[in-house]
Amino acid sequence: MKYIFVFLILFSASTLSFSQKNNFTVIAYYMGNPEKVDSLAADKLTHIIFSFCHLKGNKLTVDNRRDSTTLQKLVALKQKHPRLKIIVSLGGWGGCPTCSDVFSTEKSRKEFSESVLVLSQYFHTDGIDLDWEYPTIEGYPGHKYKPQDKKNFTALAQQLRKTLGKQYEISFAAGGFQKFLVESVEWKEVMKEMDRVNVMSYDLINGYSTVTGHHTALYSRDKQFESTDNAVQYLIKLGVPRNKIVIGAAFYARVWENVPATDNGLYQSGKFRTSIDFKEFPKLLSKDNGFTFFWDEKAKAPYAYNSSEKLFATFDDVKSITHKTQYVIDQRLDGIMFWELSLDTYKDGLLDAIYKFKK
Repeated sequence: MKYIFVFLILFSASTLSFSQKNNFTVIAYYMGNPEKVDSLAADKLTHIIFSFCHLKGNKLTVDNRRDSTTLQKLVALKQKHPRLKIIVSLGGWGGCPTCSDVFSTEKSRKEFSESVLVLSQYFHTDGIDLDWEYPTIEGYPGHKYKPQDKKNFTALAQQLRKTLGKQYEISFAAGGFQKFLVESVEWKEVMKEMDRVNVMSYDLINGYSTVTGHHTALYSRDKQFESTDNAVQYLIKLGVPRNKIVIGAAFYARVWENVPATDNGLYQSGKFRTSIDFKEFPKLLSKDNGFTFFWDEKAKAPYAYNSSEKLFATFDDVKSITHKTQYVIDQRLDGIMFWELSLDTYKDGLLDAIYKFKK
């Protein structure tokens, strides 16, 4: 009897692990060309989020004919991949200049929600992702924000759910940094209406920072509080369901210049210089270009330093992506998302790393 009991425990644990991996959500933001859509690895994804739609007055609109073509081709992928969901996203960094005003009244929130339904029905898409950066706190320079945004965002989520029903998914992209987590959103009320929150656990050290660090660290360190784990554990303590939390991965590096060689450039003064796509790493971020690569065991994050040019780079790679994928499984979260699909390589890239590990 004892052996049967032990077997049942082991069987249950293995079944849970199998179930988690098979229910693992993999979400790609996509803002690439319509010509590239047919070559996307849609079989390795559960969701593609078209980026971005914007407001025209109070209504959600697709900006131009090219974007319409891209969206139509993305939706066409569902013919071969019926479980794939195509979501439209509002905003993006710099893409929500009027959101604070538009979402401040019941009338405009209702008009916006109805426009989302009309657009979804026209294109046969599966939902909306709100990428307002940010309600309540300062985001894109010059964009309006105010304390009332916090309750207005809750009211927006409630109106969207009322209008769209359960047929369509509703999610939002959340800043992964502490100020957003604490100040921007009424988490308990908002998450009642959301299918998931896509935590942007990247750009944690952003382009305005004059000190280097890990921009997409998995764990916090003594010199860096901001991390994926910090955001996730904060949300869990607030009562956000684990199966509604998606963590973010970066398919790009951020590079600082004029960085001293102390500690190979980590946590040193510097000036943000540029971003580099993952697909460009072999050409621009490599040993041949003078970079030496390092691994931070505490943060579970890679970084690189070019001593001759005093350049510091922070990024995700196959190893850190694997740790993030394992973290999702261990923490029983919904999945992983990333910015942005067209930045990846066609073969042996970061999406492949996620897919192979979870499989």
